[in-house]
Amino acid sequence: MYRPAYALLVGTATLMGVLAVVAAITLDRKLVDPEGFLGPSWARLPLLVLGAFLLDMLPRTLWVSRLNPKLMADIVKNRVRDHWTRERMTLVVMGLVCFYITYVSYRNLKSFLPFIMGEEKYDRELHLVDRVLFLGHEPATVLHTIFGTGPSAHVLSSVYLWFLPLVPLALAAWLVWSRNITFGYWFATSQCLAWTLGTASYYALPTQGPGFFYLWLYEDLPSTGSGALMDSLSNTRSDVIRQGAAGAVQSVAGFASLHVAITLLVALMVQYTLRNRIVHWVFWINFAITVVATLYFGWHYIADDIAGVAIALFSFWLGGLASGQKFDRGGLASHPTSTTSKVPVDAD
Repeated sequence: MYRPAYALLVGTATLMGVLAVVAAITLDRKLVDPEGFLGPSWARLPLLVLGAFLLDMLPRTLWVSRLNPKLMADIVKNRVRDHWTRERMTLVVMGLVCFYITYVSYRNLKSFLPFIMGEEKYDRELHLVDRVLFLGHEPATVLHTIFGTGPSAHVLSSVYLWFLPLVPLALAAWLVWSRNITFGYWFATSQCLAWTLGTASYYALPTQGPGFFYLWLYEDLPSTGSGALMDSLSNTRSDVIRQGAAGAVQSVAGFASLHVAITLLVALMVQYTLRNRIVHWVFWINFAITVVATLYFGWHYIADDIAGVAIALFSFWLGGLASGQKFDRGGLASHPTSTTSKVPVDAD
């Protein structure tokens, strides 16, 4: 007996979409597409699919043909025949659509958080936990002392903001170039699960984050892109809550840290599905620096980061099982049980 590898992927996206629609109707608020620079969603999804196809075809064709137009047609035909099979196209389209639905629903449900849960926050409690873990000291102050508030702040900011392009680029990479179809389903499913669990965590323990709640702890930091982003999110949150700004979403929520969850998820996917040790190190270092940056700039409390790690590990594991991965050596390695979307239900 087989099950399709995309069953959990589709189910997660559907759940998030339904929750977002129900919340919007209940609150009498419109769903907002926060990434609308490419036009309406009906046009954006085909553009994303087309973009993924061109990203794979154009560089390869130009390089292999050495810019000889006579060779290009055959190169394109061979690549389409060998790589862009029905299975690959199904993976790319389904992965992008499900992620898009999940992510847009996540942004809207995050924006609805103050209207559903009210203004009660648990920042004080998590801040006290931070001080206990740091033996009575402020984590921000300790990190500012260790790393300084000069060039290191700009390095940490750059790594933290790298997360924004990393999310779509990593997803596209596994959908388009994964050497095994199930690896693409594994990453897409794990991503959707992580964003879904992150949304649930916002509602389970609403917080804003130390950078919003304890501003004075971060006054010694220089002007960085991370600080500018935090100011922008704070202003937008105020506009949405107090003025009901149309077309805007409030994006302030601390617990859990999805920066930590997603960067860890990417590092795990790199470790388990790619063979290049240098790439392994790059993404593990990226994850470690991101964790430091979340505390250094006040985006998150320590508990937020721990919860982010838990979300990543669970999403990675469940997404792996759903896509037919068999974990070995106590979970430290894995191998796929299929090369297609038909995954054995009782795979050994």
